[in-house]
Amino acid sequence: MHPPTGITPTPPESAVKPTFRTGLKNLAFIVAGILSAGMGLKGFLLSSHFIDGGATGISMLLSAALGLPLSWGLLLINLPFLALGYRQMGVQFALKSAAAIAGLAACLVLVPYPDVTPDLLITAVFGGVFIGAGIGLAMRGGAVLDGTEILALLINRNTALLKVSDIILIVNIFIFGVAAFVLGVTEALYSILTYVAASKTLDFILTGIEQYTGVTIISEHSEAVREAITTKLGRGVTVYKGESGFGKRGEQREERKIIFTVVTRLELPSLREEIKRLDPNAFIVQHSVDDAVGGMLKRRPLH
Repeated sequence: MHPPTGITPTPPESAVKPTFRTGLKNLAFIVAGILSAGMGLKGFLLSSHFIDGGATGISMLLSAALGLPLSWGLLLINLPFLALGYRQMGVQFALKSAAAIAGLAACLVLVPYPDVTPDLLITAVFGGVFIGAGIGLAMRGGAVLDGTEILALLINRNTALLKVSDIILIVNIFIFGVAAFVLGVTEALYSILTYVAASKTLDFILTGIEQYTGVTIISEHSEAVREAITTKLGRGVTVYKGESGFGKRGEQREERKIIFTVVTRLELPSLREEIKRLDPNAFIVQHSVDDAVGGMLKRRPLH
């Protein structure tokens, strides 16, 4: 039965709560990302005259060469990328990213971060770790802290050859080349080390926790395993037809249904526990999957 004309039905409470919780969780990710990136920049890099990559690195170079305040540089350099994000990825993404970048700029001005250490190696490594964690957390919240990440995301959506971090690396090769002339070779090399640490941390935050894993299951109770994966775990499967071989117990060839599914690393323990419960003798093979799209996969942030 349809509601009367002009009356908007009230969504059920169960539909409202997940949306509110998701929004609150995304906000928490973005705020944590801003604070972490601010710590990496102000607590480590700025005092040692190291730079980050991307639009933030360009802003830091302009600040060092021209005396432009870093917070203003962050806002100005990121404007073209935010416009690109608005056109290609929608107004919500652009607004969240603009708010995140503005929050980072304000954080650098207002938050009194301590200057952690004068050690250059520790500064380069841990500055990169905090920045990479900040970028990754913000991306998990549906925003970016650096405009070049928008460009990387758009390219990543259209090609499977390059990950987000690979694209950012290509952009940063040019930036670090300029840094060698503006800041000096030593500072530029340490900045590259900072980028490597940030890149590895970013990859772990985005894909390490929820890295896709392909799982092949061969079991005499294949139908029960298939039903458990699709109904209890809510994941799709592909069923192959195969034959058993000759094992140590001398089994004859018998038809087998071979089940293949793709899950995240977080879902893997539940899957293995369920298979073990149904068939302790099941043969399980798992391997890492660099990326996967479509089907009933759990979507990653900004993919």
